[in-house]
Amino acid sequence: MPAPGELTFVAPRGAAKPPRHLADLAPTERREAVTALGEKPFRAKQLSQHYFARYAHRPAEWTDIPAAARERLGSALLPDLMSVVRHISCDQDTTRKTLWRLHDGTMVESVLMRYPERVTMCISSQAGCGMNCPFCATGQAGLDRNLSTAEIVHQIVDAQRALRDGEVPGGPARLSNVVFMGMGEPLANYNRVLGAIRRLTDPAPDGMGMSQRGITVSTVGLVPAMWRFADEGLSARLAVSLHAPDDELRDTLVPVNTRWKVREVLDAAWAYAEQSGRRVSIEYALIRDVNDQPWRGDLLGKLLRGKRAHVNLIPLNPTPGSQWTASRPEDEREFVRALEAHRVPVTVRDTRGQEIDGACGQLAATER
Repeated sequence: MPAPGELTFVAPRGAAKPPRHLADLAPTERREAVTALGEKPFRAKQLSQHYFARYAHRPAEWTDIPAAARERLGSALLPDLMSVVRHISCDQDTTRKTLWRLHDGTMVESVLMRYPERVTMCISSQAGCGMNCPFCATGQAGLDRNLSTAEIVHQIVDAQRALRDGEVPGGPARLSNVVFMGMGEPLANYNRVLGAIRRLTDPAPDGMGMSQRGITVSTVGLVPAMWRFADEGLSARLAVSLHAPDDELRDTLVPVNTRWKVREVLDAAWAYAEQSGRRVSIEYALIRDVNDQPWRGDLLGKLLRGKRAHVNLIPLNPTPGSQWTASRPEDEREFVRALEAHRVPVTVRDTRGQEIDGACGQLAATER
């Protein structure tokens, strides 16, 4: 296995650092932080229980903690990180997109999608994105900064509270799936994303107790980080945003391909599949007359044939003023047939959220 290397994408200088939050800290670090404030170490477990299990981040709700200690603990370990600018909904309010304003004024988005058999949350890991994919609203906006672990986690905590309190139609529920497919390239914010996965899946009260198998992390193909991710011992799913099976086109659609080619990306993906025991999801946005030709479907099928992979075809959600648009239905069907001819599992993604600026980055762009 090649050395994983270290890959970093630096946010613009002067980006304000988010305040320290309970969710940024591992359990031992929380006990140390509480002790440094003059409190007994067990207060860390109480705070964790309130935040990760009860979704109660206001000191007035912590009735098992002395009133004199609540404000001190709250201001030091549960500061306000982000606030809701607005929610917009569709699908009888079962799809809800949230625009967040972070502590420094930066905007990010998340989407909650309730289906009859599951509830899925699509979350952001960066404000903006530095990958510069030309058909992506977030990529065209550029990178503002990485999100902290706590800023990532809080999107989930807020969704769990909303589901518990009946804010989403269908009665009380819990999240079953979390996908890192919102704003940003998750593996370009590696340590904080990994920290968020730990907080989401650590048993209560140290974390939220979610199953790793319900978490999907996407990447455009940051190969060193993919090899590193394969060594973490996780059972989360990896999703590779491929969008083209040939290097000539992918160099244009996914500019990072000029650094790591399709074969290198897929080799790293197969390593993750081997280590995790999970199928890799191959994400492929179908773009009219660009990447939806049957011969490209055939080439993709040849690359994936016999591999532990599933293709998720995504009808492109066009952004205002963009030259890119969704494939014709007949071209989509031909592409599916080309993959099925190689016995490659394939599904076409449900196009939820188009009427609420569903493409990631569209809603934030309206506030810039």
